Amino acid sequence: MDAQQFLSEFGHIANAPGGVAQLRELVLQLAIQGRLVNAKKVEEHSSSELLEAVRIIRSKLISEKKLPREKPFPEISAREIPVDSPKHWNWVRFGELWHLLSGRDLTPSQYNESKNGIPYITGASNIENGSISVNRWTPTPVVVSVKDDLLITCKGTIGKTAFNTIGDVHIARQIMAIRNFSERLNTGFLKIWLDGFVGQLIAKSKSMIPGFSRDDLIHAIYPIPPIEEQARIVTKVDELMVLCDKHEAQQLARQKLCDLTRTTVFQVLGSARSPQDLFSAWQRVSEHAALLLDAPESVDSYRSAILDLAMAGLLLPSSRKIISTGHELLEMIENQRTVWSRTAEDQEQKEALAMLKKIRVQKIEPPDASLPEHWTWGSFLQISQAVVDCHNKTAPYVHEGIHLIRTTDIRNGRMILKNTRKVSPETYAFWSRRMPPRSGDVFFTREAPMGEAAIVPEGETVCLGQRTMLLRLFPELFNNQFLVYAIYSPSFQTRMVEAAIGMTVKHLRVGGVEDLMIPVPPKDEQDQIVAIIDQLFSHCEQLAQNLARKQKMGSNLAKSSIEALTGIRSEEEEELKTPKTELIAKLRLGESPNIKEQAPLAAILAQQNGEMAAKDLWQRFGKEIDAFYDQLKLEVSRGWILEPAVAEMHEVEAK
Repeated sequence: MDAQQFLSEFGHIANAPGGVAQLRELVLQLAIQGRLVNAKKVEEHSSSELLEAVRIIRSKLISEKKLPREKPFPEISAREIPVDSPKHWNWVRFGELWHLLSGRDLTPSQYNESKNGIPYITGASNIENGSISVNRWTPTPVVVSVKDDLLITCKGTIGKTAFNTIGDVHIARQIMAIRNFSERLNTGFLKIWLDGFVGQLIAKSKSMIPGFSRDDLIHAIYPIPPIEEQARIVTKVDELMVLCDKHEAQQLARQKLCDLTRTTVFQVLGSARSPQDLFSAWQRVSEHAALLLDAPESVDSYRSAILDLAMAGLLLPSSRKIISTGHELLEMIENQRTVWSRTAEDQEQKEALAMLKKIRVQKIEPPDASLPEHWTWGSFLQISQAVVDCHNKTAPYVHEGIHLIRTTDIRNGRMILKNTRKVSPETYAFWSRRMPPRSGDVFFTREAPMGEAAIVPEGETVCLGQRTMLLRLFPELFNNQFLVYAIYSPSFQTRMVEAAIGMTVKHLRVGGVEDLMIPVPPKDEQDQIVAIIDQLFSHCEQLAQNLARKQKMGSNLAKSSIEALTGIRSEEEEELKTPKTELIAKLRLGESPNIKEQAPLAAILAQQNGEMAAKDLWQRFGKEIDAFYDQLKLEVSRGWILEPAVAEMHEVEAK
């Protein structure tokens, strides 16, 4: 490789989105291609000599029963060897050069947290930045890794590596240990190769909990440069990784400055409470626009500031003519609700009377935030014709039918109907018996996640899913889009979180949702504010698209630079098609844990009638797959969750 070419392309790659990570991958790729250092003439035959020496040692250790006898390894075909690899390198199956140990899990009775025995390494949670952390020990080890072994995670979060600097440790089945039995090979070069090979291993991982097998690794082809060349490659990689680290640190420092500036400026903008404050804040945004709006994600902060300004009445001209008040609007809604209670029939009349009763006894404190003098605060109950909770059970699904709107189908103010579950007309009738949703109603999520909202689209029939609520407004009195914008304003979201309950999963009670409060301007001002927000958000969308195009250009330039350096053309990945089958692994609640015992998964299952798909439980748990896997094993071993049955497969509709 031309070093000058690498340095000239460094900036293009490093400054692209995810550029430093791409640089690290590039360094590893060039290293195992033999393009980071030049070979020396005296080394050209030493690769074969090194390979022969390792094979002799391996044969001797097998005969002495110090190494297991493996099945014959498949011969390496010419097409497996990279065409541009150095001619003086040899290639061999990984298992011929390294001893690979697969870990084994222990039962809870076999390990402890009181440092009795040797360390017990269970998974990726014990490996961070190339170092090993210990939180469990075992006096009865079965699979023991020794000092200087290279450990790699092979289940869950795969590809994390670390050298064993501790000494004897027992490894669980999520870990493999690689041992340099010949002591002739460079383990630093091994780690470089393994880190570069991780991408291929990840591609092999297609199960719910990703992983790779022992055969995946021992049958991989491994390069053998001369031992002196391996050492020079390791030194060069270390130098370039330090360069990447320095550049990344500079990027992080700049990003921290950008984030701090963005937070400060947008907070000032969103908290402006007078035309003078607003003018000053807008000037700051204009002055620092390049710093504040440097990526599509940063535009979200801009949108949030706009929403808080709107909910403070600062998007409207201060000289506007006041023709009514928010308090008068609430009185009009109250009168209209009373009329409805007298004219409605059957179930609707029950809902109307229930609303009137709830409002009479509702006790609320308005937020401590200033509003225009003619505005007021109103609770969800006060502004609505009706607030209706869902039927809190899992609906039976059908292949074709009516959209069941779950919390996952409501995002960023939109109701996404593309991947909804379906229910039959009979289920819909029962689930919607209190109040069938109609176009213009607002759905609000009170859990997993809470605080999402969307308007039922025109012409669509939809059903309330679990943990969602319906807010029906009097459309002539209250603008439903204004309500949605109010819900997404940062000030509302903060108040909502403060009102939430729950130790494991934060959520809102039905009564907590009814008590949530938003600013109430007169209807004509609501309409004006919605029009202004729509216009500003349209500009935000154009800005985000322009920034996305800029990032795409940077990514393409980085891609071209990498192709020029490696000589390998990367093909565009084909869009993944949704499989026609899906894995169903049901988890069911076992014995109830003691209140003092930590059983977050059992707690979530208890909230879901004691049964849940494993994938859904993991998503609700909200942590990495390894942490979920460890917690699941613990709770199953203690009987809080029943041992999972054999997984089933069933057909799903292709998307």
